[in-house]
Amino acid sequence: MESNAVLLESKSSPINLLNEMHQLRLLGHLCDVTVSVEYQGVRAEFVAHKAVLAATSKFFKEVFLNEKGMDGPRTNVFLNEVQVADFASFLEFVYTAKVEVEEDRVQRMLEIAEKLKCLDLSETCFQLKKQMLESVLLELQNFSESQNSEEESATQPSILLESKAAAVAEADQADCPLDPPDSPVDRPSNGVSPEMPATKSKEK
Repeated sequence: MESNAVLLESKSSPINLLNEMHQLRLLGHLCDVTVSVEYQGVRAEFVAHKAVLAATSKFFKEVFLNEKGMDGPRTNVFLNEVQVADFASFLEFVYTAKVEVEEDRVQRMLEIAEKLKCLDLSETCFQLKKQMLESVLLELQNFSESQNSEEESATQPSILLESKAAAVAEADQADCPLDPPDSPVDRPSNGVSPEMPATKSKEK
């Protein structure tokens, strides 16, 4: 009787593998490539593992697959127009899948990712730039809204004053009617003035 197949899968194995390779690189163990980086007179050398670089960068994969022969125990690769700090950050990313950089270096990391054809780093930089842009736009929107609310609150008192003035004017009109009772309109139409005593009119 055949038994059913089961899947043995480790969630931690990829992380452990990366961590172990990173430690081997930092200690210089089993490294088989030296990358020389030079930019504006600043030069540095980095040791690494061909397999890791080839797996994460199409640029290095092409270099290693096309090399004719080994010039010694280690392959040497020379990179110019790449800043030392940027390549150090690139190496840390490909060995750990994360790296901390200043905001103004994100664009440079995107450029080195494109130069070395590292898709994972390129996508990570692109997503981070998108988030940064969205946060800037959100800040601008919040600032604009706060400015508008300040302008509205500044115009509100004058509106209140105008409405109060109108209310006061209405109240005055109610207290002082336009046609008081002793006005000529309300006088009798017989031509006799109400102030004249009735006795005088009889005498006439």
